[in-house]
Amino acid sequence: MRKHRAVAEHRAVHEKHRVGMAGNLSAGGVGQLFQLLRDGVPRTRAELAKSSGLARSTVAARVDELMRMGLIAPVADAASTGGRPPSQFALNPAAKVVIAVDIGASHTTIAVTDLAGTILAERTGKMAVSLGPETVLSWMVDTANELITEAGLDHDQVAAIGIGVPGPVEYSTGRPAKPPIMPGWDGFDVPGWVQQHLQVPVLVDNDVNISALGERAAAWPATDHLIFVKVATGIGAGIISDGRLLRGAQGIAGDFGHVRVARGADVPCHCGNTGCLEALASGPAIARSLSARGIEAHDGNDVVELVKGGSLEAIQAVRQAGRDLGEVLTASVSLLNPSVISIGGAMARVGEHLIAGVREVVYTRSMPLATEHLAIVQSVTAGEAAVRGASMLAVEYALSPEILPQSFGFDG
Repeated sequence: MRKHRAVAEHRAVHEKHRVGMAGNLSAGGVGQLFQLLRDGVPRTRAELAKSSGLARSTVAARVDELMRMGLIAPVADAASTGGRPPSQFALNPAAKVVIAVDIGASHTTIAVTDLAGTILAERTGKMAVSLGPETVLSWMVDTANELITEAGLDHDQVAAIGIGVPGPVEYSTGRPAKPPIMPGWDGFDVPGWVQQHLQVPVLVDNDVNISALGERAAAWPATDHLIFVKVATGIGAGIISDGRLLRGAQGIAGDFGHVRVARGADVPCHCGNTGCLEALASGPAIARSLSARGIEAHDGNDVVELVKGGSLEAIQAVRQAGRDLGEVLTASVSLLNPSVISIGGAMARVGEHLIAGVREVVYTRSMPLATEHLAIVQSVTAGEAAVRGASMLAVEYALSPEILPQSFGFDG
């Protein structure tokens, strides 16, 4: 499928095109000028001419073209230094919409957002990933169509779809790669299947990766080095380094839930090994440890309720899980030197008890220089991180300089 090939090609060159874009504007067209405006910061024609190196007459013509296409819109006038205030222009978030999808272990959330990530319509359903790709994706497509209608939109306004799944993904193809909790999904052509029903580009990534994008955009936009940790049914991390998402060679960077922890040498993990962090510190693992002590807890939700109810045993178990998590994160701090470690996922609802355990180990065992300005905090976006990130994934694609001309029919 032509669009499917375009998505794959885009993934391979997207980062290269973004670097140095402003420096190449003098040779570019309407689309490249737009890249200066897509951050939403209002600018005047004079400011655009200065930033781009283009003549003011050229900038004026291209601004008029971008306005005609609806990609930018005038905003409140800038302060005047005498005479008529200069007009300012910025991204028009309503120019297109994207569909953002967070497929979780037991629930799936779908949202329609504008180009600024504002949610226009949203729905969450009890749709377990273990039901298989066709069942889950069929529900997703049906729900997306309903949300588009509810938001008063037409299908031709949808620019792209971003999807997060709870397992490793070969990002270049959008196919899940041996995901441990996704039976039937291994190698499944998610973009190809979805495009049979919704004829727009489809981007697929690991849910923790897109959560890192969402968390950074919402809470830490100026932070270039961040680790987002999701602690829920499983454990994983999304890594932002030098302002970019790190996926690794096969797309499994950050999959540290299966790093061995010394305390759990004999504890079996569903991956086939023993002693994995996930087998000790995930929600189900904490519940099992409490059940073994005669405290009724079947899953992570029960653990959260016990902690909120003041159960000393549950608080101690969560604190120990935080220490186990901190043991693995200590190595990550030395390797990646982040400014922020944000803890999210269902188990983050226990608040400071889990984070206190992480801090206890990381701050004690890491080099002082690495932790001097390191913030270890609870996620700001909470359960919305993945949906926000899925929206960003789709928007980044739709507005990228190599794709934008195709979407809006102009010379890039």
